[in-house]
Amino acid sequence: MEAPRKLNRPITSNEMPRFGGIATMFRLPHQQDVEGLDACFVGVPFDTGASNRNGTRFGPRKIRAESVLVRVFNQETGADPYNSIQVADIGDVNFSPFDIKSACQSIKQGFDKIIANGCRPIVAGGDHTISYPILQSMKEKYGPIGLIHVDAHTDTYGPLNGFDIWHGNPFRLAVEEGLLDCDKVWQIGLRGSGHSAMDAKWGQERGFKAVPAFQCWNKSLLPLMKDIREKMGDTPVYISFDIDGLDPSVAPGTGTPEIGGLTSMQGLEIVRGCRGLNVVGGDVVEVSPPYDQNGATSVVAANLLFEMLCVLPGVKYTETAFSPAFQI
Repeated sequence: MEAPRKLNRPITSNEMPRFGGIATMFRLPHQQDVEGLDACFVGVPFDTGASNRNGTRFGPRKIRAESVLVRVFNQETGADPYNSIQVADIGDVNFSPFDIKSACQSIKQGFDKIIANGCRPIVAGGDHTISYPILQSMKEKYGPIGLIHVDAHTDTYGPLNGFDIWHGNPFRLAVEEGLLDCDKVWQIGLRGSGHSAMDAKWGQERGFKAVPAFQCWNKSLLPLMKDIREKMGDTPVYISFDIDGLDPSVAPGTGTPEIGGLTSMQGLEIVRGCRGLNVVGGDVVEVSPPYDQNGATSVVAANLLFEMLCVLPGVKYTETAFSPAFQI
């Protein structure tokens, strides 16, 4: 009889105080590749595509540092990821920061290797440009995929200053290249002033479902997520969570904040509501530590990344004193 697989576990406070040790995501072991992994945490410290305030290149490092606050078991949902699947921190994807097209090619090649054998990446950005080459890689592996996109902005704008690739258009490029199943794309939290009446219409005309932030005010998003699960079915789905989808009172450390955003509780409802979907990967992007004076935005991002881990296929759930109260 084959011996049970030994799964990686984060270092506990009994083994090393939280403020000590090497800063890997959630204090997990670091390994150079994805051999033997069901899922991995990976950083993409890229912000060459930012149109306003940059600094997201420092996001993965800061999120790792703040991730020490997150423990191993999700007592609200009952998710027990580290006793379910093999996961590690594989470090950052390498690329040149001086040329966007070259960087995107390198990011795609990095993710080609990560997902080749079915490993599901959970990504710390970086600006939202990085979702474009990741989706290119996902398309080659899975075909056109579904998308749950949390953001203040549609990110379907056209070229900027003559350049085709920037953090305002990863999903326009994804549509143009056939990377998405457009009838299975939801954009949640859209708001703020725009360039024109076409900002949200461009995606809607191609099948996207837009959920503006004001439609989410003062309500639970569990019914929305139930509807999304029913319509998404078993389609491979990617979660892309721009931290500016949350209100700046919750997550101020970002380059393009917009008032009137989602609460942290609604952010949890969205990610937890992805349980049962065929989630093939996800990212949290646009965390800019230079504008995150007390590290609060990075703490929020770390928790969202943990919640993404908890909804991956294969994660086991245990009933707790809290979890019966949270029904997806």
